[in-house]
Amino acid sequence: MTATVPTAPSEEPSPSATEPSDGGVEAPATPDERRRLRFCRRFGFTGSLLMAVGALGCGAMPASAYNPLLGVRVLGLPARLPTVSLTVAYVGMGMVVLAWLWLGRLAWPGRVRLTLRQLTRILVMWAAPLAVAPPLFSTDVYGYLSQAEVVSRGFDPYVYGAAQALGLDSPLVASIPTIWRTTPSPYGPGFLTFGRLVTAIAGDDIVLGVYLHRVLALVGIGLVIWAAPHLARRAGVEPIAALWLAISPLVLFHLVSGIHNDAIMLGVVFFGLEIGFRRSWFLGAVIIGLGASGKIPAILALAFLAAHVARERCLAAGRDPRGRDGLKALVGWGAAVSATGLAVVGAVSVLSGLGFGWITALSVPNLLRSWLSVTTDLGVLGGQIGIALGLGDHTDAVLSLTRSAGLGVSALVCALLVLAVLRGRLHPVAGVAYGFGAVFLAGPVLHPWYLLWLMVPLAASVTAPRVRGAAVAICAAVALLVPPTGNDFTFRAYQLPMAIFAALAVAVVPLLAARGNIPRIPPRRPAVPEPGPDREEVS
Repeated sequence: MTATVPTAPSEEPSPSATEPSDGGVEAPATPDERRRLRFCRRFGFTGSLLMAVGALGCGAMPASAYNPLLGVRVLGLPARLPTVSLTVAYVGMGMVVLAWLWLGRLAWPGRVRLTLRQLTRILVMWAAPLAVAPPLFSTDVYGYLSQAEVVSRGFDPYVYGAAQALGLDSPLVASIPTIWRTTPSPYGPGFLTFGRLVTAIAGDDIVLGVYLHRVLALVGIGLVIWAAPHLARRAGVEPIAALWLAISPLVLFHLVSGIHNDAIMLGVVFFGLEIGFRRSWFLGAVIIGLGASGKIPAILALAFLAAHVARERCLAAGRDPRGRDGLKALVGWGAAVSATGLAVVGAVSVLSGLGFGWITALSVPNLLRSWLSVTTDLGVLGGQIGIALGLGDHTDAVLSLTRSAGLGVSALVCALLVLAVLRGRLHPVAGVAYGFGAVFLAGPVLHPWYLLWLMVPLAASVTAPRVRGAAVAICAAVALLVPPTGNDFTFRAYQLPMAIFAALAVAVVPLLAARGNIPRIPPRRPAVPEPGPDREEVS
């Protein structure tokens, strides 16, 4: 199947608009259009600044005894006003989401009015305040630091929890939720090797350790920003539309601010896919294997890379990839690509000195009952029905059944997706997106940022307006789902609703300021793709 850039009936371009080589058009030419774009950019930046200020009071700071801002003039004030800080952060979140949606009017397929450089500058501008502020939404970064410290002290992170190896008086242990203090690390040896390097540099400086992990996350996001337009061109998606949807508020909130290691894994997978398509399947498999050595779900991308290679080889040899020849090629190339990626994972496991204990530690996240997980919800519901019927509490047994069934369903879906890629019905990057979606949506644990494994590759591969519209709605809604804090609210649950209602009242001010300044939806216009190797037709 040949992938080309879709076009739509459009009006003739304005004489004042020129078409650059990156697939967009120059910034809106009239003074009013430029004014509206500037307002959108500044509106999002102001929201990001408000989130950064709110993070000083409600962010994921180290345990109170080790908080570097405690008692500091001005910077320490927000911590004394947690409800106010939450309100400020909520207002900022809403402004960033709105600004992103408004910017999407200028980055929608067929209506692009930006260049890649302009869009990238805007997104970097919005990310900058979050990159220097304390973490929001999660304390996972302290878990990363504590697990790396366990490794640095010579303990096996897949046997010993942070509390056992470091002691309860450790500032790192005190900064992570109680449920994770005694559990082994669920992360692969690749990520812990990077963590060990961070620990070697930061030493006892928790703040420096946090920022070094944020640097790793930003590197991963940078790889996505580089690879997304290239992959989009191969899939027939306008590069600017792909980048705008890929770097959504979910990325800004949970990867830039929240510092989840999903950032580096997504970046490595995207980079590996692009290298696999452009240069060599072997190099692509090696890179994806490195990503999987940190977070094992990345290994799924190898199946779709193999299907792409098998299809190309069949077509090059004049054989039909939809028949028996295609299946034979898939088995052969699937074995070669998978063996390469798995060999890299094995090599990292051995050379890091951490071994293969990560395999048994993969079940650690299942200790948490995630209400976003369909299989977990069904298991809990089944357990409650059993209790109501007087059969006893068998929730754990029912959970085991529903979660196993979910994994079976996701495996079947992924197999069908691989066959669709082999037969040319689906682009391999779209297969990666839907495959990750099936794994996480049917998995035992689902956090909001897990959706990025679906949304980011989907942004670079799917052209259907309804699918992209649904993705935009999900990104905007889920971005507002998690409270902007790294702390729990035990014994003070009243603060969240108070902050939400206060934020809704305060949000009237920026909304009034936005009247008459929001970018208008431009008329449809065909995008001009960038010439070069990325424009080769994809089979």
